[in-house]
Amino acid sequence: MRPIVNTTRQEEKGAKVVLPFYLIAFLFLLTSCFGGKTATSSGGELTGASGKAFSEPAPYGMVLVKRGHLRMGIENTDSLWGKQTPVRDISVEGFWMDDTEITNSEYRQFVNYVRDSIIRERLADPNYGGDESYKIEEDKNGDPVKPHLNWKKSLPRKPNEDELRAIESVYVTNPVTGEKMLDASQMNYRYEIYDYTEAALRRNRLNPSERNLNTDVAVNPNEQVWISKDTAYIDDEGKIVRQTINRQLTGPWDFLNTYIINIYPDTTCWVNDFPNADNETYMRSYFSNSAYNDYPVVGVTWEQANAFCAWRTEFLLKGLGPAARFVQRYRLPTEAEWEYAARGKDQNEFPWDNEDVASGKGCFYANFKPDNGNYTKDGNLITSKVGIYSSNSNGLYDMAGNVAEWTSTIYTEAGVDAMNDINPQLKYNAAAEDPYRLKKKSVRGGSWKDPESYIRSAWRSSEYQNQPRSYIGFRCVRSLANTTSDKAKPVKASAKKARK
Repeated sequence: MRPIVNTTRQEEKGAKVVLPFYLIAFLFLLTSCFGGKTATSSGGELTGASGKAFSEPAPYGMVLVKRGHLRMGIENTDSLWGKQTPVRDISVEGFWMDDTEITNSEYRQFVNYVRDSIIRERLADPNYGGDESYKIEEDKNGDPVKPHLNWKKSLPRKPNEDELRAIESVYVTNPVTGEKMLDASQMNYRYEIYDYTEAALRRNRLNPSERNLNTDVAVNPNEQVWISKDTAYIDDEGKIVRQTINRQLTGPWDFLNTYIINIYPDTTCWVNDFPNADNETYMRSYFSNSAYNDYPVVGVTWEQANAFCAWRTEFLLKGLGPAARFVQRYRLPTEAEWEYAARGKDQNEFPWDNEDVASGKGCFYANFKPDNGNYTKDGNLITSKVGIYSSNSNGLYDMAGNVAEWTSTIYTEAGVDAMNDINPQLKYNAAAEDPYRLKKKSVRGGSWKDPESYIRSAWRSSEYQNQPRSYIGFRCVRSLANTTSDKAKPVKASAKKARK
């Protein structure tokens, strides 16, 4: 404000009015900048600081499983095998879960993304014409940024010679049959995961004085702390090299793990899982034929399922803006989350309300093998479309049968006995050089080829993390961004429900 000199009484009165107005505006500006609420009371009362309210978007195609309690495991000895399974009372936080298993069409979207990424990289490569508009290395002001692909620029509809070479480079032709197909060996997806849990452990603090709160213990500033991290790269021959590095703690980058995974499903699982069976039709058509679009994807390893979760997270976060830092990443469910969700709100033995596997009219509640060798008794031979059987009380389809499902939990005989009773989990990222037995993961739900005993919600089975099967698929979960989200009404995937 400019100084007021030789003013009249009216001008002085006006000045006195203007001054408080600017002070109020300035205070309001300060409050909005720092995100706190203005204390309206006087005398120094504690009023707290507030910020902008966050409302978690309900993820498409997922349902909300509210927090609750579960007696996990099979109470009575299994009558078929006499096998004891660990039993324990546990509690889990609420989470979002895919209402169906991931389908062929959904997983094919992932494959197409990787394919188109490779094409864009090559279109920007000088060896294929060098169209720099396919890759962004500077912002709008001309300042350098981390190089990334420009997805706003479409692939050429009428490619020139160089562009055609780039597009054709991701395909191969069978020299015997002349059949042109996508080169599965090139479908490699690179992603990074920051391990917040390891970074938060007190023993991994960068400042030695923070590693032990016992003030009677002398701090050793030269104490060596060793960490283990995963990394991967492509060698000169184009092969994926995966390593687990053990080294001294140096900084926050030690908790960033890098993975490169070939993500194309193993379509040969149909003939490798069933020797002396004529399953060539499934091998050639199940994943690529649009007739199987709404069937669960199979032939996907645990490692590939994790890569899908990472890609889905990347896909989600692009459109969320500042809210992205609150939204949790997609992941595989823990073994406890899976069983809790499968049992439904009344914690039944099966995902439905009784102990029978078929209604009084003979209609089966799931796709499994009702009799020895009679796969078709339930109306299916192999997998079925997702969601054609009724959902459980949580709104989840096919939690029994169809395909068994990967979980994030390592498989041990001790099971839940070795876990905490709140949000239990056993996690181990096996290194390439680890014994193979350490690479077993828990698989739940049973499949189209399993008998009644195997499709119970509490039944535990396992598979090695790099082993694709024609009867194992997966679905994703996402932790709630805040616990008040369990009151939210989830958005239904209308397109999915329409086909059911």
